[in-house]
Amino acid sequence: MAEIKVTFIGHASFRFESEQSVTYFDAWFDDNPMADTTLAEVDRADLVIATHGHRDHIGDTYRLAKQTGATFVGNFELCLVAAEHGLPIGERALPMNPGGTVRVADLQVTMTQAHHSLSLAGHVLKGDLPENMVFHPDSAVSGFVLAYDNGITIYDTSDTCVFSDMQLIGQMHGPQIAIMPVGGKFTMGVREAARAASFIQPDIVIPCHYGETMGQPADIDALSEAVRFLSPNTKVVGLEPGQSMRYTSSSFAVEE
Repeated sequence: MAEIKVTFIGHASFRFESEQSVTYFDAWFDDNPMADTTLAEVDRADLVIATHGHRDHIGDTYRLAKQTGATFVGNFELCLVAAEHGLPIGERALPMNPGGTVRVADLQVTMTQAHHSLSLAGHVLKGDLPENMVFHPDSAVSGFVLAYDNGITIYDTSDTCVFSDMQLIGQMHGPQIAIMPVGGKFTMGVREAARAASFIQPDIVIPCHYGETMGQPADIDALSEAVRFLSPNTKVVGLEPGQSMRYTSSSFAVEE
């Protein structure tokens, strides 16, 4: 039976496991105050995806890809930086732009738009910034749709506000699982995320990018209530760092 295991690493970092592959999404381990897993503990990855260059998303992605031999997927500019970290474009790094699709292992990865600020964390840059340069741009912030050969599809919106084309993304890709930020300070909050869920209409919404630790508290009970009203067939599943959910066809089970 088709199955995907989703593990919440912490903040906005996730691990997705199918019958054939392991994907890390916005992998941030060692400096992540919400993570209880270290980079050194990771022994397998087939695909590493980064949505943008902020420290809490680019995190440990390049080191993880090198450590495991995984393929890195991100926008073109992030792949240029990946090449500086020993991940040659076309071999170990696959560049994309919104609307594009690449295939890795048993899944098709499609990049979507998102709306968020741009900058590239200094810890992944090689060399010093030019004088008077405030930050290095990272090209674009993007969401991703992961369509597995087993028929299960995940849409991670990345850091974004709500936008009406989420309805189009939902119609085109039919994701059963949607992952979205709800912190309400640097991304959309509970009210906006509930409306996003009604646009996408997945079976499951997994909230992220929130919590007292990050200074972005969110009422997940209120989110569940709002989603129940706006998208009655969607269930909110809040995960603690290190906790997993197995989605099987149209069912799921939370694991301790």
